[in-house]
Formats: sequence, structure tokens, C-alpha cells
Amino acid sequence: MTAAVWGVVIAAFVASFVEMVEATTIVMAMGFTRGWRSALLGTLAAVGALAVVTVAAGYAIATWLPESVLQLVVGCLLLIFGLQWLRKAILRASGHKALHDEQEIYRTQVSIARAEQSRRTGLIPDLYGFTLSFKGVLLEGLEVVFIALTFGGNAHQIPLAALAAVCAVLVVAGAGLALRAPLARVPENTLKFVVGVMLTAFGTFWGAEGAGASWPGSDGALLVIAPAVAVFALALVALLRRVPPATAKPPAMAEVR
Repeated sequence: MTAAVWGVVIAAFVASFVEMVEATTIVMAMGFTRGWRSALLGTLAAVGALAVVTVAAGYAIATWLPESVLQLVVGCLLLIFGLQWLRKAILRASGHKALHDEQEIYRTQVSIARAEQSRRTGLIPDLYGFTLSFKGVLLEGLEVVFIALTFGGNAHQIPLAALAAVCAVLVVAGAGLALRAPLARVPENTLKFVVGVMLTAFGTFWGAEGAGASWPGSDGALLVIAPAVAVFALALVALLRRVPPATAKPPAMAEVR
């Protein structure tokens, strides 16, 4: 496989892994506090909806868009998406944004879930647990679908990207069931930094190709672009660490009164 294809597989797997860690935390919180039947029904409903979206969007990408337009659109979307991930990762690594804490998220979800009243609807024993599980898996899953389709569609490797995403989902779900606890030890912030670098690199590469540019070395240029993005991001982290985090200003006397 070429560097681009390997990049598609790795990026799809790692990004899907990170997103599913967050979804698994929500489902486990609902399962342990509201009941597993409602949590699993919500999860299955979300997976079904995601499967329909994946098939429909994958068919549209594969058949409707010309390759140059596809490269430009996908490149721009990946660049926007990747820069958002990278920005958050840089702020967290430099101490200007709180680190993502799955244990804290789990405790918050459990606390809220215990305070809500149970309400049965049809075959669903607990509507709240079903709804939260459905929303958590669907929202995180949509990002997984987006990454798998954009990477796979542009590289003409949608089945391979989808397989990498499914493998990541199975790994996270299996680990969560085995540990019966949120995956707090997963270096999620580091993984998000890596994914941000990869999305930004691929977005730059494909966006430029879609606009008509030609990269020296073809796909091999990714082996230079990705490290360059990583070095620049790490330099920003080092620079921001020298800047003290902003603190909230004390309220004015008029506001206090």
C-alpha cells in the first residue's frame, strides 16, 4: 500500500478510536445507572442510523462528484476539521485548556442520570437512558463516518477506511466491557493531537491537488507535510507554555453591588 493508503487506514482507525472512547463513556454511564437494556437499544438505534448515512453518503461520494471537485471539497473539510482538533490539542498541551478527563465526564453523566426520573415508553424501559445513549453514539459516530468517508472516498478506499473505523469501534467497545469502566488511561489528548496533525496534512495535500497543484513525489509528499505540521504544532505548544493562562478578571464593584 502507498503512503496515502496507509495514512487513510491509520487516520480512520485513530480518529474513530478517540470518538468511540467518548461515546462508550456515555453508554456505560447510562447502562450502570439507568439499565443496560435502554442503553443498548439506544446504541443499536444509533448504529442503524449511522449505517444508513454511511451507505447513502458513500454512494453519493463514489458516483456523483468528479475527482477534482471531490479532492478540493474533501481537502477543505479535512483542513477545517483538522485545524479545530489541532487547535484544541495545542491549547490542552500548553496548559491553556483543561485536559479531556473521561473519569470526570463519567461522574458527571452518572450524577445527572441518577437525578432524572424513569419513564417507560413502549419497548423502551427508560426513555432517558435510551435517548442519551442514542445521542452520544450518533453524534460521535457522525464524526467517525465523516472521517472514514472523506478519507476513503478521496483515496478510493471507502471499504478499507470503513473497516478501520469498525475495528476501532470493536476495540473500544470490547475494552469497555472487559474493564467495566471508562477508558481513562487511554492517552486521548495525545491521540487527538496526532489525528489533528494527520487531518491537517491530508487536507492540505488533497485541497492543493483539487485546486490544480502538483506535489513533488506525489503521495510521498505526505511524508514531509505531516512531520512539518507536527513540528509547527509542537513549536506552538512550546511557545504558549511561556505565556501564562488567562485568568478570569474579578467583577467590578458595581457588578458586585
